[in-house]
Parts: sequence; structure tokens; C-alpha cells
Amino acid sequence: MRTKPQVAPLAGLAPTTLDTLVCFLQTQATQRGFRRVVYGLSGGVDSAVVALLCQRAFKDNAHALLMPSLSTPQSALTHATELCESFNIAYSLHSIAPHHALFKDSHKDASLIRQGNFCARLRMATLYDHALERNALVVGTSNKSERLLGYGTIFGDLACAINPIGNLYKSQIYALARLLQVPENILNKPPSADFYAGQSDEDELGFSYAEIDPLLFAIEQNPHLDTNALVALGFAPTLVTSVQERMAKNAFKLEMPAICPL
Repeated sequence: MRTKPQVAPLAGLAPTTLDTLVCFLQTQATQRGFRRVVYGLSGGVDSAVVALLCQRAFKDNAHALLMPSLSTPQSALTHATELCESFNIAYSLHSIAPHHALFKDSHKDASLIRQGNFCARLRMATLYDHALERNALVVGTSNKSERLLGYGTIFGDLACAINPIGNLYKSQIYALARLLQVPENILNKPPSADFYAGQSDEDELGFSYAEIDPLLFAIEQNPHLDTNALVALGFAPTLVTSVQERMAKNAFKLEMPAICPL
């Protein structure tokens, strides 16, 4: 009988996981000589989890930047603001919409993907500028599923100094979010990179994270398995092919820039 590998259950590890993540943030910041941190808050579940972890780790020394673009739905901004007010999170609004508008006007043929990448990198530039001004460390908000698939913008949302959730699959992020009492309005909406109106991660990927994560876990635990072996485990051939191609194509995003050895 074929059995399908599952993502390692988070429920039994949750209390320890929370302590580990908070300790990681505190230790890594201290080792780098920082007392303050800053991160982008989009109104999505990943950044909401990071916000609450940073709040536990740094209290008033953690700051969230809300950076809406022209394509950011009002609901996302509302959810981010409500989260900050509900959990007493320090935040400020730094709209990148004027810069987005200038880019669109100067590059009238720019696709939605080009615009999205521009905005992602502009957000990171804004975060690092704030970090320099306030002597803070930039905390990342990309999860393991996104990182393995290369579903992010290099030197954009994938850039950071430290990342507490980079080793947690999207499915595990939801479990952690419930433990942290992230509001239902954030938990229940489709994951989105906010590249354009109506954009959905799972629509673009072609599969849900509930389908993708078990396969990613199987690949990580058994990197020697080829396509046929993964299909034999019960994964759909189209899912396996799509994920393998994405991982291979985007692996460079997780590497440091290549420097010629002289």
C-alpha cells in the first residue's frame, strides 16, 4: 500500500518551537551588536507570525513597517494595522505607492511581475534605510516552502539579516500562527505576494501548500529520490515535475553571489 509522506507535525513541538524561535532572535541580534529589529508587515500570515515572535523577543525594540504599493488591497493594510493595535506592536506607515507610480510611468511596458519585483526590492531598501537610521537589524519573513521553491524576489523579500521562520514550511506557519493567536481574518485569506490585484500564491504555483509541503518534506528527507520514486510514493506526476523544476531553476536565489577565485 502506498503511503504519502507528511510534513512533520508541529503540534507536539509547538511550545519548544516558540521558545527556540524567540531565543534565536535574541541571540542572533545580540551577537551582531543590535538591540532593535525592524521587519515588513504585509497583513499576511508569515509577517504576522514574525511580528508576534519579534514582539515576544524584543518588546518595544521591535518595529513594523507597513509599505503598501499601488496594488496592495485596503484589506491587507487594515489587517496589518489591526494586528499591531491588538498586540501593541510599534509600527509606521511608509507607502511605496508614489515610487510604484513613478516606475509605472517611466516603464509603461513593465509587466506585473516586473512591477512586483521592483516593489519587493523597494520595500527591502526602505527596511534597510530604517534599520540604518534606527540602528536596527532587518528580520526576514520568508518561510521554507517559499525559499525552496524560489518563490520570492532575490534582494527583495528574500533579503534580510536573520530569519526566524525560514526553516518552517507554510503548513507549519499556520500551526504556529494559531498558537500565537493570529487573527482569523489573516489566517483565512489566500496567501499572496501582493504583486498585483487578486494575486494568489497557490494560483500561480498551480497547487496548494497542503499539496506542496508533503512533497518538499519528502524531497528534503530523501534527496536521492528521483521523479519516478516520488510518484511511486503517491505524489501526482504534475506536482512532482512542477516542484522539481522550480527548485532546480531557483536554487541560485539561496546562494551567496559567486566570486571568481583568483
